[in-house]
Amino acid sequence: MSVTAFLAMVRKDLQLFFSDRRSVIVSFAVPIFIGAFIGSLTNDMGNNNQPMRVKVAVADLDNSDISKAVITAAKGDANLVLTLADADEAREQVRKGSIVAAVIIPKDFGESAGRAFFQGANVQKPELAVLFDPSRAMEAGMVRGVLAQHVMQSVAQSVFSPDSASSFARRGLEQVERSNIDPDQKRLLRDMLSSVQRFFDQNRSSSTQRPGLFSMPYTVREEEVTAGKRIPYNGYAHSFAGMGIQFLLFATLNLGIEMLLERQRGMWKRLRSAPISRYGLLAARATSATIVALMTLLVSFGFAMLVFKVRIHGSVLGFLLVAIACSMMAATFGLLVAAVGRTPGTARGVSSLVVLVMVMVGGAWVPTFVFPKWMQQLTVVVPVRWAVDGLDATTWRGLPFSSAIAPTLALLGFSALFALVTVTRFRWEEA
Repeated sequence: MSVTAFLAMVRKDLQLFFSDRRSVIVSFAVPIFIGAFIGSLTNDMGNNNQPMRVKVAVADLDNSDISKAVITAAKGDANLVLTLADADEAREQVRKGSIVAAVIIPKDFGESAGRAFFQGANVQKPELAVLFDPSRAMEAGMVRGVLAQHVMQSVAQSVFSPDSASSFARRGLEQVERSNIDPDQKRLLRDMLSSVQRFFDQNRSSSTQRPGLFSMPYTVREEEVTAGKRIPYNGYAHSFAGMGIQFLLFATLNLGIEMLLERQRGMWKRLRSAPISRYGLLAARATSATIVALMTLLVSFGFAMLVFKVRIHGSVLGFLLVAIACSMMAATFGLLVAAVGRTPGTARGVSSLVVLVMVMVGGAWVPTFVFPKWMQQLTVVVPVRWAVDGLDATTWRGLPFSSAIAPTLALLGFSALFALVTVTRFRWEEA
């Protein structure tokens, strides 16, 4: 194969690409626009430590001290925007999607919760009704967790208040006296409960206001963890990686469709008269497509760096290797479309579906950790998963060069597989 002829074929493809100004503008502008749009939606989700401020309505049918304490604590919670409503109104707000969830506190909740706090399975526990919007189940789960904290704290503070604790000790003494337990154990229990009762009776009669005996036994310290210190999360890094890869695949898909059209016109049959082998023709087309894909990806990330302050916090060399391997994978995917496709129309429909599935399950749209466990394991056979992970690792995660090795090798493996199928299946003439 003549190297001069090979380079001439590559140069010809690049000249044709840059001669079409609209094609150049679309190739560079579309991934930038899509990446910026998706990044604007997702960036604050990971780069914002502000409370979620979930809208919740509470219907208090009990109106007890405990239920009022729960509502007061929930109103002071930074994660909730709480309003009071009756049960029917709260249900209607959830149904319309005006609020995420509604909590209905039943009648006699305070008294029943106090008894259940000590007696557990021996009594019927009161039931809090949580009505939630099924499209926002994740936020509803957060509401349940916050609600459980405030209920436990409010019930415990009420139970261990002087009045309630003294009453509990008195009822306990009555039960001990009626029981048939061992006399020595009865005496010990009697002494203990009598001491508890005297302690709280004294606190109740004291003029000095004492602090509550119950509070949460821990506090939480949050810390963002990446490979480097003080590396802020930038959601635009992930969105430009995912959307850039998606556009590369669609662009090289069009490359494959164009090759099918060229075959219909007999152009590939005429190209065989050039001083270059069949494999050289395919390699030249793959090389030019790789160069265009790499330029598109680098221009997209360059724009993200200038405008959205995306940074390569990890290995620059690792980032370049992943980008090159990703471009090669996309280019050979386009050749694969030309090799296995029979007609341009059929190939466009099927390959478009394949691309959408790859970017969807590969984590280009949403992170793979939200997928079911079985799907997370399945996505390792999708090249997009390796490309997104590799670009994420070398940008906002700030991981070293070693983190780029596995994604690069995997993408090169997919490139080799696509190229092998292309070489063995490509038809030079229309059937």
